[in-house]
Amino acid sequence: MNDAAHTSQAPCAAIILAAGKGTRMGSNLPKVLHEVAGRPMVHWVIDAVRTADADPVILVVGWREDLVRDACADMNVTFVTQHEQLGTGHAVAVCSEALEGFEGDAFVLAGDGPLIRTSTLVELKQTHASTEAAATLATATVEDPTGYGRIVRSADGEFECIVEQKNATEAQQAITEVYPSYAIFDVRTMLDDLAVLPRDAVSGEYYLTTVPERLRAQGRTVSTVTGVSAQDMLSINTPEQLARVDEVLRVRLQEACS
Repeated sequence: MNDAAHTSQAPCAAIILAAGKGTRMGSNLPKVLHEVAGRPMVHWVIDAVRTADADPVILVVGWREDLVRDACADMNVTFVTQHEQLGTGHAVAVCSEALEGFEGDAFVLAGDGPLIRTSTLVELKQTHASTEAAATLATATVEDPTGYGRIVRSADGEFECIVEQKNATEAQQAITEVYPSYAIFDVRTMLDDLAVLPRDAVSGEYYLTTVPERLRAQGRTVSTVTGVSAQDMLSINTPEQLARVDEVLRVRLQEACS
């Protein structure tokens, strides 16, 4: 079901964020290990980045990491521990040692988004390379943007920033173009900026979503791949969402076999 041809680009790693507890799931199982279509949801994400030629694949683990390590032990991933839950920027920054000496790009995506398509990742890589960008973001337009970071654009349509919902003004909350939490970055540029990234004033966390705006302010190119399917970006935070994603993925698998 990973549905795209490979392309030759710069070396590309992948960082999959899988350290969270998933409190709203009502379970002691790490969220990324809940099963979708018969497999832990994070396995689908690992498969997608592998089919997009990502190597190495780094899995950021944290809460009950022993279970995640055991579940992914045979998937040829590098494990990095995030000892404190200090936000997505911090989760990526702890990968700096694992990426020491790596020159290339890296996908950054969440382990709770098993509907990600390899074709979207390949398009991100192609756009990133063709625009010589420091960061390239996927975006989607949805009817209900609640909970997602909003994509703020200039009057001429250029990307300006991502605003997290808790920081958004009333006008920004009405924006329906959102960031579905997958992107590709130039590794060295990303890690250099994360090393000096300040904490968010509202949450006290370090947000990866702040980095593209900072890179743009430095004169670097930030590109977007728009029009990602709203279905593809469905993530899982509750048992109800788990059931919905499971249904979607099972239908996809049936269609792929027919």
